[in-house]
Amino acid sequence: MSNQPYVRTDMLPEQAPPSTASGPIAWMRDRLFSSIPNAILTIVSAYLIFNVLHEILPWVFKSSWAAGSLSECRIAIKETYGADATGACWAVIRERYLQLLYGFYPPFPGGEANGSVAVDGSMMAYFRVNLTFVLMLVAIAPLLFPSLPRKIIWFSAFFPFLAFWLLWGGSIWPPLMALAGFALGAVAFGIIGKAVNSLAGVIAAIAVPVLWWLLLSSSVADILHSIAPIGILDVASDRFGGFTLSIIIGVTGIALSLPMGILLALGRQSDMMIIKAMCVGFIEFIRGVPLITLLFVASVLLSYFLPPNTSFDLILRVVIMVTIFAAAYMAEVVRGGLAALPTGQYEAADSLGLDYWKATRLITLPQALKISIPGIVSTFIGLFKDTTLVSIIGLLDPIGLTNVIRGDTNWNGIVWELYGFIALIFFLFCFSMSRYSMFLERKLKTGH
Repeated sequence: MSNQPYVRTDMLPEQAPPSTASGPIAWMRDRLFSSIPNAILTIVSAYLIFNVLHEILPWVFKSSWAAGSLSECRIAIKETYGADATGACWAVIRERYLQLLYGFYPPFPGGEANGSVAVDGSMMAYFRVNLTFVLMLVAIAPLLFPSLPRKIIWFSAFFPFLAFWLLWGGSIWPPLMALAGFALGAVAFGIIGKAVNSLAGVIAAIAVPVLWWLLLSSSVADILHSIAPIGILDVASDRFGGFTLSIIIGVTGIALSLPMGILLALGRQSDMMIIKAMCVGFIEFIRGVPLITLLFVASVLLSYFLPPNTSFDLILRVVIMVTIFAAAYMAEVVRGGLAALPTGQYEAADSLGLDYWKATRLITLPQALKISIPGIVSTFIGLFKDTTLVSIIGLLDPIGLTNVIRGDTNWNGIVWELYGFIALIFFLFCFSMSRYSMFLERKLKTGH
């Protein structure tokens, strides 16, 4: 057989696959020109993209960064690129980027704050905002990346109270008393849950902190402040603005709406009629009302239901309304994940003798949350973008600040540069959340 001329006696060396089977050519053939309709759509799309970029890119790059007003900017562009040239006036971003980031947050506070031990006026208050943002990244790191040391989670629980104190300033005792309310709730849950049952423990864990905050926390904070007046300079809520305000509302709403949405989803599937009816009524009512209506309620109507001479911070009211709005949508996303679980998962939990809370915590809820990751992140992204609606009720988020900037005679008439910069920052935040959700889905993918 080996003497036959058509039989090869040695092995051929390995060769790379042809260019038509792998690489960019194969990718284009499979994705862009796989059929005649796809080829036509690819050509039309490329033509449209080329024309859009042909108009936008010269406007973006034929720009001025050093002007002090819109008229100076236009003159500089014509002198540099020709009498008929038009371009972006990015000088407004160079001049007003601090305002777009921090609003009217005071850069150089001075003096004492209600008798507290205050920082002196040479310390930039922007440092407090920047420090809060860095600490926020540290606080959410163990939640996003489980490989990090789990002890950091204790800082994550403490961070909201520290962030409130750093941003608003004042005495340190009110945030600590608010934290004490949660500690009392945890103690009440442990004691009453063991002595009676888990449902009574949950009720006590909710009732005890609420009673503490309504009746005792303010008085105790005043007493402690009179003994040890520790604090930093106050910053009024009307000084907040820009992306600082958007991040405060967005991150707080995201952090609070997820646990609230989970509880509402579990309550909607509960066998207890009253709890189910309350959760269904809350979810359907909130989902049936536009967010802007809830913001108007927070801005105007809520003050009519409060006791006379009660001061309830507007940003706090907005955060509450945004949170409950997002929680209602989050509840339906989580409920969809719970409904997608096979019945065998619930039966397996019952066969192991687990009670409701252990079965939920260990078996059903983790699987439901994994299924719901795309919907959860989509709700988060929508919530963060919806923070721009607060400009309608007078809060100066980045969109609201554009009207303030255009009110300056130097920049009257400038539009697209401001909106383009704001859109870029929002895109970076939302794109980061989207990419993280894809990373999390790949990490948790277990196959079938």
